[in-house]
Amino acid sequence: MAMTIDVERLGGTTPVTVIALAGELDASNYEQVIDVARNAYADGSRGLVLDLEHLTFMASSGLFALHSAVRIMRGETPPDAEEGWGALHQMAQDHDAQASSVRLAAAQEPIARVLERTGMLRLFALDGTRAEAVAALQGA
Repeated sequence: MAMTIDVERLGGTTPVTVIALAGELDASNYEQVIDVARNAYADGSRGLVLDLEHLTFMASSGLFALHSAVRIMRGETPPDAEEGWGALHQMAQDHDAQASSVRLAAAQEPIARVLERTGMLRLFALDGTRAEAVAALQGA
């Protein structure tokens, strides 16, 4: 199944972009997620919500895309995908979900399990709903 990406930009004191992913996040499309995060940051967003409610599958390249989004929203260069597993190992060095300007929302059980087992929840807060994630970033 292909993946679709819907982007919504929200104003407020802290501009937030919501990226809703639906379908399968894998090697065929992970770069699109990175590009959308890069564009959100370039357009002034300083908070990013990845709405995973309709994401049904995530490969390791999807984990790489999520990690890249964190780095981009910090104003840093994302890791080089050509480094393969070495790029994923860089994630172990990053771990402050509380200070992250990227939040995950509404992950279904299989996706939440992947995030937990891979240690990605060290990088992200996982909110039950999109609205909760947006409110947390906007300080509401």
